[in-house]
Amino acid sequence: MNLGQLKQLRMTALMTGLLASAISISACQQQQEPEPSLEDSINAEESVPMSADPADPSDTVVATEDASLNEVQDDTIANVNTDLTQITYLCTPALKVEATYKDETNQVVIGTDMGTVTLMQTNEGTNPEVFEVDTAMDGGRGFTQWRVAHEERATGIIRTAGEDETDISTYECNKT
Repeated sequence: MNLGQLKQLRMTALMTGLLASAISISACQQQQEPEPSLEDSINAEESVPMSADPADPSDTVVATEDASLNEVQDDTIANVNTDLTQITYLCTPALKVEATYKDETNQVVIGTDMGTVTLMQTNEGTNPEVFEVDTAMDGGRGFTQWRVAHEERATGIIRTAGEDETDISTYECNKT
């Protein structure tokens, strides 16, 4: 190797070292972040703090001109957390019973092809539960009794009589 080539090699090494140093220094410097544009701020999801306070209730007013308050109350069922249980029974002799239990008020509404009647629970027990009303199934004079047994109200007996309370019809019912 001659002296000219050594100088050239030394100069190339020096220039390569300076270039490498400049690149590494510029890579370590912090660069200024670009300003967010309007489009970026529109697309960004904002964090909104939540309040533990409940929202203000909004009262809904129903205006009726022809219906009295009692009529509206009877026709409207708006309970959310009620203890209503609806069960269908098939009875012998042939009778289909739709029973809606209202556990909060100790009532049952019995619906059949003979009519619908609301009965009140007359005992404190739960096996059997005994419900009675002094009305026949057709709404006339007489009585209706409903006895339902087991934890899931699986079986029941309905007794009903018209104006002649000695002529009692009895049906044995099973939950479908």
